[in-house]
Amino acid sequence: MIVPLRHLPLACMLLFSSQVFAQSNEDAELSALRAEIRLMRSEYESRIADLEARLDAAEKKDSEASARQAVQAAPAPVEDYSAPVFTSPQTVSVARDNSFNPAIGVIFQGQAWSYSNDPGDYYIPGFPTAGETGLAPEGLSLAETEISMSANVDDKFTAKLTLPVAVEDGEVSVELEEAWVETMTLPAGLAIRMGRIMSEIGYMNDRHFHSWDFTDQPLPYQAFLGGQYIDDGLQFRWMAPTDFYLELGAEVFRGGSYPAEGKPNSLVGSTTLSVKTGGDIGFSNSWLAGLSWLDADAEGRASGDEDNPLLFNGNTDIYIADFVWKWAPNGNSRQENLKFQAEYLWRNENGDYNLPDGVNGPWNEKQSGWYAQLVYQPFPRWRVGARYDRLSGDFPPLVWADTPLYPAGSDPSRYSLMVDWSNSEFSRLRFQYNHDQASEQTDNQFGLQYIFSIGAHGAHSF
Repeated sequence: MIVPLRHLPLACMLLFSSQVFAQSNEDAELSALRAEIRLMRSEYESRIADLEARLDAAEKKDSEASARQAVQAAPAPVEDYSAPVFTSPQTVSVARDNSFNPAIGVIFQGQAWSYSNDPGDYYIPGFPTAGETGLAPEGLSLAETEISMSANVDDKFTAKLTLPVAVEDGEVSVELEEAWVETMTLPAGLAIRMGRIMSEIGYMNDRHFHSWDFTDQPLPYQAFLGGQYIDDGLQFRWMAPTDFYLELGAEVFRGGSYPAEGKPNSLVGSTTLSVKTGGDIGFSNSWLAGLSWLDADAEGRASGDEDNPLLFNGNTDIYIADFVWKWAPNGNSRQENLKFQAEYLWRNENGDYNLPDGVNGPWNEKQSGWYAQLVYQPFPRWRVGARYDRLSGDFPPLVWADTPLYPAGSDPSRYSLMVDWSNSEFSRLRFQYNHDQASEQTDNQFGLQYIFSIGAHGAHSF
């Protein structure tokens, strides 16, 4: 087709406008695509942000629900009187594992006592005491502060250290109560403990001051064991592979503590044997019973007045029978529980005594003592308890008349009542009353005690 010359400008204009129109349409289409992409990106980003927010909320809700379930499942912070889980010595040791880092704890204890008689004149006729016995100071005083550390040494041994800090006559003293190492991996239920040990004779002997149900030890423990028998030596235990709890124990000690004392032998000054058994009856009841024997040699063993002591040379045999019964409805001790505890101790001493006033002579006497106590928690945090303890023995020859070794006309005895309140397992306040007929004059004793714990502290045994 031939375009006339006169129409050539018009044709050029039409051709240029068509190109411009095409280019304009193409730009509009690209802009629309870009706008759609931006819109889709914005929508997806908004949707992703919404999904991430919902995910965070769901995870937070699940974490809070797990925390509430853990709190609800955790036991209430009160002393456990439920049925025991009797485990082997190795299992008990492994439970103290803290990834080889020492678990450190401190027990703070204080007291206030009032007596109707002078506590400085207190003694038990016929039963001279020694060791950590006697009455607490009158008025406000600081009881022992207990510092403890325990940890696994490695995969085969665990260790424990207990340091009571006390104030005596205005001076601060640090004692070494426990310092032992124990095996964890011996076969056949065997365990060996070595060092300074609280002997496992009886039920009360290996329990620390802060774990007692009353502020003081029963009279038989004070008269026969000096409060508690703690010595340096070796302890052997064997857990029998039976369906019920059965443990046999044997100990050999240097003999440096009452009722041994004097370290008469170069290697062994005292030995013990014990057997313990127990179990559950249904879901609400559990029990523990034991028999123990202590044989101790003494050379210049001191008792009575510290300034003018009575010195004993000879041998002491002590036999102990103990029994404990615990009840908690369906095994749940948080709301209500009851504990009955009793021990009978029998002692035979054969040797001779040297008294400060020059009276000397042979001593071969048999004495006994027992106590029974009941502690009841009617509802959480509050407990009430009652205890009766008594000593008895034959009258020695008249040569010992008018000396601390000659008993009074009646058997020494004591009645105790207590009530305590525990805000948690780490704090306790206690009131106790003793009607003490152990000395020559009846004594009414009123006491207040506080016990607070910080840091790590292992669970108490049954």
